[in-house]
Amino acid sequence: MQTHEIRRRFLDHFVEAGHTEVPSASLILDDPNLLFVNAGMVQFVPYFLGQQTPPFDTATSVQKCVRTLDIENVGVTTRHNTFFQMAGNFSFGDYFKEGAITKAWSLLTGSQDDGGYGFDPERIWVTVYLDDDEALGIWRDVVGVPEERIQRRGMADNYWSMGIPGPCGPCSEIYYDRGPEYGADGGPEADEDRYLEIWNLVFMQNERGEGIGKDDFEILGPLPKKNIDTGMGVERVAFLLQGVDNVYETDLVRPVIAKAEELSGRVYGASDTDDVRFRVIADHARTAAMLIADGVNPGNDGRGYVLRRLLRRIVRSARLLGAEGATMLEFMTVVRDTMAQSYPELASDFSRISTVAVGEETTFLTTLASGSKLFEGAAETVRASGGSTIGGEQAFTLHDTYGFPIDLTLEMASEAGLTVDEEGFRSLMAGQRRRAKEDAQSRKHAHADLSVYKEFVDRGPTEFTGFEELVSEATVLAILDGGVRVPAATAGSSVEVILDRSPLYAESGGQIADLGTITAPGLTAKVDDVQKIAKTVWVHKVTIGEGQLTEGDTVVASVDPQWRKGATQGHSGTHMVHAALREVLGPNAVQAGSLNRPGYLRFDFSWQGQLAESQKQEIEAVANEAIAENYAVNTFETDLDKAKKMGAMALFGENYGDRVRVVEIGGPFSMELCGGTHVATSAQIGQVTLLGEQSVGSGVRRVEAYVGLDAYRHLAKERALLAGLSSSLKVPAEEIPARVESLVDRLRVAEKALDAERAKAVLSAAGTFADKAERVGDVRLVAEAAPSGVSAADLRTLVGDIRGRMGADAAVVVLLGDADGKVPFVAATNRAAQDLGVSAGDLVREFAPLVGGRGGGKADMAQGAGSDPTGIPQALGVVRDRVAEIAG
Repeated sequence: MQTHEIRRRFLDHFVEAGHTEVPSASLILDDPNLLFVNAGMVQFVPYFLGQQTPPFDTATSVQKCVRTLDIENVGVTTRHNTFFQMAGNFSFGDYFKEGAITKAWSLLTGSQDDGGYGFDPERIWVTVYLDDDEALGIWRDVVGVPEERIQRRGMADNYWSMGIPGPCGPCSEIYYDRGPEYGADGGPEADEDRYLEIWNLVFMQNERGEGIGKDDFEILGPLPKKNIDTGMGVERVAFLLQGVDNVYETDLVRPVIAKAEELSGRVYGASDTDDVRFRVIADHARTAAMLIADGVNPGNDGRGYVLRRLLRRIVRSARLLGAEGATMLEFMTVVRDTMAQSYPELASDFSRISTVAVGEETTFLTTLASGSKLFEGAAETVRASGGSTIGGEQAFTLHDTYGFPIDLTLEMASEAGLTVDEEGFRSLMAGQRRRAKEDAQSRKHAHADLSVYKEFVDRGPTEFTGFEELVSEATVLAILDGGVRVPAATAGSSVEVILDRSPLYAESGGQIADLGTITAPGLTAKVDDVQKIAKTVWVHKVTIGEGQLTEGDTVVASVDPQWRKGATQGHSGTHMVHAALREVLGPNAVQAGSLNRPGYLRFDFSWQGQLAESQKQEIEAVANEAIAENYAVNTFETDLDKAKKMGAMALFGENYGDRVRVVEIGGPFSMELCGGTHVATSAQIGQVTLLGEQSVGSGVRRVEAYVGLDAYRHLAKERALLAGLSSSLKVPAEEIPARVESLVDRLRVAEKALDAERAKAVLSAAGTFADKAERVGDVRLVAEAAPSGVSAADLRTLVGDIRGRMGADAAVVVLLGDADGKVPFVAATNRAAQDLGVSAGDLVREFAPLVGGRGGGKADMAQGAGSDPTGIPQALGVVRDRVAEIAG
C-alpha cells in the first residue's frame, strides 16, 4: 500500500466517523517552545488548554512534523527521521478511551477491501499506563486482545505531557510484532525493534505542574474535560504494509537513495558507512524541501541554522559517497516528484524551493574549498612539529568556525598519513551541545495564559471597521490590567481594552498597528498599540489621559488620520516594490517577510547574490512608473483556491482560511492575499525611493525604501549633500563621481609612496639592531622593543632582515612593538640556532601571555599580538633567559 493511500485511508476512516478533516498546519507556528511543529496535536493546543473553544468536537489530520534533537543519529540508525507525517484523531470532550481504542483497532485490522490497513490482529501488542485498569479492560474485554499481549509501563513510557505545565494523561501505545527475525520474544518491554510502535493514544484527563523530564512532575488534578489526542506514524505503517525493513526503503524515500546511487556510482546496502550517507541524504532532502516550502531560509541561528545544517549534511554526504559537483537540484526534484501528491506546494513552488537549496549548496561548496586550505595549513603545522595527530581543538575550530565537517577532516587526514584526536573533538562537541541544551531549557516556559481572552474568542471576532471608516462607535467589552480583568481604569493607567468593533488596524501581515484614541464624555485615552488574540480579537493597549473608562461604556474609537495615510502608503508601496522585483528579477524573487509603517517599508525576498546597481535603479523605476499610472486599488474576498488560480501571491509559511482577501493594483501588475489597509489609487503612494539592499541570510535579500513625503525629504537631503560636494570640489554635480575617483586614485598613489618611505626607514634600522646583538653562549641574540609605530607587516620584514645580517652564527631575533596600545611581535631563528634547539614558535608561546596575547608559527619564524604594552620588558627577559638556558 502506497504512502499516499495510507494517508487517505486514515482521513477517510475518521471523516466517516464524524470527524472534521483539518489540514496540516505549517511547520512554523507562533509557539515560544518550538522551532518547528513536532507533533500532530500542536495546532490544537489552545483547545486542549481551554484557551479557545474548538469549532468542532472531533477532528482528524495528517500533520507534517520535524524533530531535530537526534539529528546526529539520522542515518546511523533506521529509526530516526527529521521529517515525518503524524496522522491523528482528536476529541475535545466528546468520546474518550473506548472510542479512541475501538476506532484505532477497526482501522488497523479492518480489511483492505473495506478501507482498513489489514494488519493481522494476532501480531498486535498494546501497552497501558501502570494503573490504567480502564484502558486494559477495554483492550481485553471490548476489543479482545489477550491479556498476555497487554503490558503495563511507567510514566517514562506511558504517560504523556508537553514537558511543561498543561494538559497530560496516561496513554496506550499500539505495537506490531515484526517477527522473531527482528529480535527477542517478550513484547515491547523486551525489544522495541521487533515490536514496533505505530500508534499512541493519549487520554488527556489531568493537569501537570512544574518539573523536568518525562516523569518528574506533580499531577495537579483533573481537567474540566477529558480529551483524546492520538498519533499514528505514517512512515512506520508504510514500511510495514510495503514489506520492507525500514522507512528508508519505502516508496517516498527510497527514490532519493536511488538518485544518490546514480550520482555517486555506489550501491546502497554494500557498506555500512556508505549506507549512513545514503540515509542522511534521503532524510534531509525531504525535510529541507518541506521547510523551504513553509518559508524557512538558511541562516546562522534558529530555524535557518537547522535548515542550513541539513542542506550541508546532504552536500557533504554526497561528496563522501563520491558524487562530483552539484547534486542538490537532482535530490529536490525527486522529493517533489514523490511527495507532491500529498503536498502540492512542492510542485507549484518548486522554482523557489530549488533555488534556495541550490544556493546553499553553492555557498557550502565554496566553504569546503576554503576549508581544505585551512586543513592543509593545520596538517603542515603538525608535520613541522614532528607530530602525526591533528588536535581535537583544531578539528573543532574547522567544524564550528569554518563549517568544515569532521567526516572530511578524518578522510583528508587519513590521505595525508595523519590521524585526528577524535576523542578531543567529540568532547568539545558534547560540551557545545550541552550548553545549547541548557540554553534551550532555560528559555522553555509554560504557554502564556490566554484563558482570560477565551470568552471573547468564543464570542466571535472583533468587527474591524477600518476599511470603511476611521471613527467608530463601540462598546467596551472588557478592561484588563496585568492580565487580570478589572471593572474600570482611571487616569494614568495603562490597560488593555477589548471593544466589540474597532477602526484601528491590529498589527499583522507586516503592517504595524494604528495609533489613535478612545474617547467618551470626560474620557480621553491614547491607543499605543493593537494586537490580535487567536487572530480574531482586537486588544487595544491604551494609556488613559483623563477620566475613567468602565466596562460596558459606549466610546468612540478613532484612528490618527495622518498615521493611517502614511501606513496605507507604506503597505501599498510594499506591494509595488514586490511586483517590481518580480518584473525585473523574475518569478523566483518572492516575498520572505516585510515590515511597513508610515513613510517606510522593508521587503525581504528570496534571491541569491547582491543586486547590481542597474537592477536596483530598474526596480525603483518600474515601481514609480506603475505608481504614476494611477492604478485603481481593488480589494475583494474570494475562496483561497480561486485566489491562487487567479495568480494571487501568498506569504510562505502563513496559514490562510478558506476565505481570503485579495488586493489588486493595476490588474495583473500586483495581486496579493493581504488583510492590510491600502491607498485608493496607486498615485496616492506618492513616490518610492530605495535606500539600499543587503543580505539578511543565505538566499534572502532585503530592500528598504521611503514612500510619500518621507521619500521627498530623503531626496531633498541627498540633493543638499550633492550641492555641498559640488561646491567643495568646484565641479558641476554630474562631474562629482569622476572628481572623487580622481582624488581616490591620487590618495592611493600617495599612500603607496608613504608606505615605501616607511619601509625604507624601518629597514635602515636593521643594521643598527644587528650591530647591537648580544652574545648569549653560542647565540647572537637581538631581543628589543621595536621602533615606535611599526606595523605588524613591517615588523616581520625588519626581523627577517636583521636575521639575514647575522651571518652564519646561530642567531635569534625577537622584536615587540607598541602601536596604538597593540603589541605586535615577531620572533625568528636561523638554521644554526634551530640546530641548538631554539624554536621561534616555542619562544612566542612562552612570552605571548606576558603581553596579554597569543601567537604561534614554525621553528624559523613565529608571530602574534598582545594588548598589554607594560609586559614588554618582562617578555624580553623571558626570551633572554630561555635562549641562555638552551645555548648554555
